[in-house]
Amino acid sequence: VQQLSNGHAALGYLVAMVAVLFTAASYGKMSGAFPVAGSTYTYVRRSLNEHVGFLAGWAMILDYVIIPLVSIIYSALTAQRLVPYIPYEVWAVAFTVALTLINIPGIRVTARAGEVMMAVMSVCAVVFIFLAIRYIVAAHGFSALFDASAVYRPATFSLRPLMLGASLAALSYIGFDAISTLAEDTVNPKKDIGFAIVFVCIVQTAICFATVYLAAIVWPDYHSFPQAETVILDIGRRIGGDWMFGSLTFVLLVAGLASALTGQAGASRLLYGMGRDGVLSRRIFAYISPKYSTPTRSIYLMGALSLVGCLFMRFEIAVELLNFGAFAGFVLVNLSVIRHFYIRERRRHGIELFTNLISPALGALVCLYLWMSLSGKAKVAGFIWLAVGTIYLAV
Repeated sequence: VQQLSNGHAALGYLVAMVAVLFTAASYGKMSGAFPVAGSTYTYVRRSLNEHVGFLAGWAMILDYVIIPLVSIIYSALTAQRLVPYIPYEVWAVAFTVALTLINIPGIRVTARAGEVMMAVMSVCAVVFIFLAIRYIVAAHGFSALFDASAVYRPATFSLRPLMLGASLAALSYIGFDAISTLAEDTVNPKKDIGFAIVFVCIVQTAICFATVYLAAIVWPDYHSFPQAETVILDIGRRIGGDWMFGSLTFVLLVAGLASALTGQAGASRLLYGMGRDGVLSRRIFAYISPKYSTPTRSIYLMGALSLVGCLFMRFEIAVELLNFGAFAGFVLVNLSVIRHFYIRERRRHGIELFTNLISPALGALVCLYLWMSLSGKAKVAGFIWLAVGTIYLAV
């Protein structure tokens, strides 16, 4: 993000936050109106149109399938760096099987595993921020912590590179919408789902902004990164030595597995919602295990897709596809709020003018702009996927 935006990673994360927070608020409103599994697909289907809803769900299938796939590929690559004599394929198979088995018993087991992983990641994030502050103060004094060039550099600023960086920075947020797929696994979905989605985005913004802001001060010359994809490890070594390098490597592995675990849970609920409505096979996708009360067949299918994908798909291709489905779904969910609350229910007075029209309209416009800022390869592959969905829908 720092290189793509010409040194504006922190600003890029703030731009991505704008799109995400508007969209998160829209997800919160729609989860209160329709507290059932299916998320994006359900909201668009019931608010806009049944066929548009299917295509929204089809686009989000691409997103939800890619999230655990990307995470498993990255985790396997990281594990291979730590233990190089074990082949990548062995790690990929082991991680896929383990995560699928964790998701089978139900959301309580998934939540407990997620809590442990989140605790490990949170501790490391706090330690990284502390060490970065200590390094900056020791090297340049306390005043160096307030460096405007870590956010905005007039000499290199340009809108298009900033938006390109922001579209990539959005990867750090994507997944928050999967919370809405768990409405039927939640005690009080009308209250809890909306709060959880917005809260996750706020916390994520704070962590991401603090990390990239301090990293930009610690290593200001973004042209000299040894390897852009893993430069956070090199920055960790600069501020904390080899033990921080090792800790960050371990935490990136944990982060990948946590993302894959929750992504697989969200994807299986999306498929369940579409199967229950009959737009996908009811026999496969609408099946609920009498023992675990979870959509086990959808979970097994997600595990199989992840396994095949991580063995035959390159990491770069998977990453390029991820944002396409997400932004397509985000635009439609924002439009669903306008259609359901502002037009259909005529809730247009006072604060509701902002929450039911202005906010979702801004969210749709920003997400549309970021969507169009994606790379050409991602857009070509994404529109091919949508074309396949359109043909399936016609049949």
